[in-house]
Amino acid sequence: MKIVVCVKQSADGEINPFDASAYETALGIDGAEITLLSMSPEKTAPFLESLTRLGAKNAVLLCDRAFAGADTLATSYALSLAIKRLCPDFVFCGRQSVDGDTGQVGPSLAVRLGFPLVTNVMSLKSTENGLSYTDRSENGGNISAPAVITLEKSRKLRLPSIRSKVKPVEIFSAGDINADISLCGLKGSPTRVLKTFENDSDRRSCTFISPDKLMWAIEEGLKKGRQKIKPTESASKLKNMWCVGSSPIEFAKTVGENITVIDPDTPEKTAEKIRLGHPDAVLWGSDIKSKALAPQVAALLNTGLCADCTALETDGETLYMYRPACSGNIIAKIRCETKPPMATVRTAEEEQKKIIIGIGYGAREHIAKIKKFAEKINAGIAATRKMVDSDYLPYELQVGLTGKTVNPDVYIAVGISGAVHHIAGIKQSGTVIAINSDKDAPIFKYADYGITADISKTV
Repeated sequence: MKIVVCVKQSADGEINPFDASAYETALGIDGAEITLLSMSPEKTAPFLESLTRLGAKNAVLLCDRAFAGADTLATSYALSLAIKRLCPDFVFCGRQSVDGDTGQVGPSLAVRLGFPLVTNVMSLKSTENGLSYTDRSENGGNISAPAVITLEKSRKLRLPSIRSKVKPVEIFSAGDINADISLCGLKGSPTRVLKTFENDSDRRSCTFISPDKLMWAIEEGLKKGRQKIKPTESASKLKNMWCVGSSPIEFAKTVGENITVIDPDTPEKTAEKIRLGHPDAVLWGSDIKSKALAPQVAALLNTGLCADCTALETDGETLYMYRPACSGNIIAKIRCETKPPMATVRTAEEEQKKIIIGIGYGAREHIAKIKKFAEKINAGIAATRKMVDSDYLPYELQVGLTGKTVNPDVYIAVGISGAVHHIAGIKQSGTVIAINSDKDAPIFKYADYGITADISKTV
């Protein structure tokens, strides 16, 4: 069984954690012949060499000035040409990179290769006819070759043995893979970042209270309720705005005059509807299925897709999209150079609970006690990405930039540091109460009430 594992070096010099999980999963498949594939400058060759010590047969580095500045569409184009040359049975990708957080390359690859796609996979096992899998929603099935599989950050990459040796790294240029230069790098990238600015719009004024005032703060938050924050409307509107599914409608109204909602279908059928309908722009929700379907449709239409947008605006002709970048620390304003521009937008899930307790890594030893407290006050449970990546809580509870968005009347952040990555998923909450023993924790900048005390003595 031949497996190509797509890997990326993160800004810290290490392998992207999601790609590390994909590589470790491949290493765990008996008899697998693994080739690592990466697109980056030649200076990353030693990084790939070090990874081959773990068990890969070899590595391929896509390296050419023509590849510089590629967005996800141009990246998937170059990778797909290299993969066609390598002729694998399966292609493994990490679900996303920790710096880009888009999750678009794997689905785009599937379309370009003409392979079936399975996303959000937690575990894989070899079978007589291919592979069996379990995904993030604890569903499963069988996959036969060829296929593209995107994997969650469910496994840690092993360490090399003392006697292991590096394998060769082969460099492919644009010419080696017969790439059309106009589809590579910046030339082939339809999305353009126009500007970036610091993300401080979600900050609140925190009032610190004693632990015995927690129930009072909760009651105050319930009295206040949650004022639904409507996105700011543009003065001018696009004439023909489309939504795939109904969840992006509120966003569409801010920039569109006439809204058409279509049901999601296969990538091919959805792309054909859009091609024939000539919409000015297309919006998608932020659920798992939309995030898998949208990149496939974008690849079929060869158009740009902006992920996880938190705001939109237009001058009546061009759609401008705003999304968190660099783990949410900055906001990027993006324009698409192709038609129609497409975007997935951050939509809050309808919550049955008026109170949600978010559990962070600092509260990992108090999960049982927090759950008992949640039952007492009829609250739901949420989790940070680190909590689900560390297997303390299931993925369906993850809230944040790469998880779901919640908007309860009261959100209680327990043991959460306050990474902007998590704040992106809770900013629509009515009242935020933060409990953290570290008085300097960033979470207090985004809370209405703060309690600096030991968690075990507070809930």
